[in-house]
Amino acid sequence: MNEAFDIAAIAYDDVFTHSHIGKYQRELVYYSLAKTLSTHKNLNILEINCGTGHDAIWLANKGHRILATDISSQMITIAKTKLSSNQNQLEFRQLDINALNETHFDDSFDLIFSNFGGLNCLSPIQLHTFFNSASKILKPEGKIIGVIMPKNCLFENIYFILKRNFKNVFRRNTKNSIAVNVDGNLVKTWYYNPKNIRKFSKNNFRVNKVRPIGFFIPPSYLEPFFKKKLGLLRLLNRSDRIVKHFSFLSKYSDHYLISLQSK
Repeated sequence: MNEAFDIAAIAYDDVFTHSHIGKYQRELVYYSLAKTLSTHKNLNILEINCGTGHDAIWLANKGHRILATDISSQMITIAKTKLSSNQNQLEFRQLDINALNETHFDDSFDLIFSNFGGLNCLSPIQLHTFFNSASKILKPEGKIIGVIMPKNCLFENIYFILKRNFKNVFRRNTKNSIAVNVDGNLVKTWYYNPKNIRKFSKNNFRVNKVRPIGFFIPPSYLEPFFKKKLGLLRLLNRSDRIVKHFSFLSKYSDHYLISLQSK
């Protein structure tokens, strides 16, 4: 899997980070994060699946201490090039999320953060193991915030119906993994609704909140189409901001944000 993301790292910022859809979805994530972090200062945060480091830098600029990790060495290499001399509270490190139990950390964490489908790369068994491992490296009342792809994306359903691509209309809605194309490499991906995350994490965590990320904003693979229709995309973005607190829409969005707190 790391080889697929090594290849994807080269174009990741151009394809997603700096895309219009990527920016709009990330703004929704940051809104929810800011609400969660507003009552705290100088948190010790572990980011998993950090990609090229955009979120880690944002968190570090808010005054938090960040250990940002990714399975891809190329993602980490690119992320390190973005570091400025005054960001001594931010460290990038290659780490496989499935190796949390075997990894030594100098301190426990206030928050574990995973953005844009990183946890979707874990099978149900691996996800259950992750929550058990995470509970051991979090401080009392520590949190996990994940941005996850659910089993149904209404925008995607409608898109495939209009394209008459009926075999893919409900492609996400399966208990099995599906092979997702990542720059020519197929990556096993599982889709989880909020109730699935609640089930896998219930021994150690309780759910604080769930928020839709991209109910109206389309999936990122539609960027080429909407790049020529920015007025429409801005309208969809405004619509997403209106419904951002409607948790029941989470399982029909492109992603959703779920906040879990240690029991």
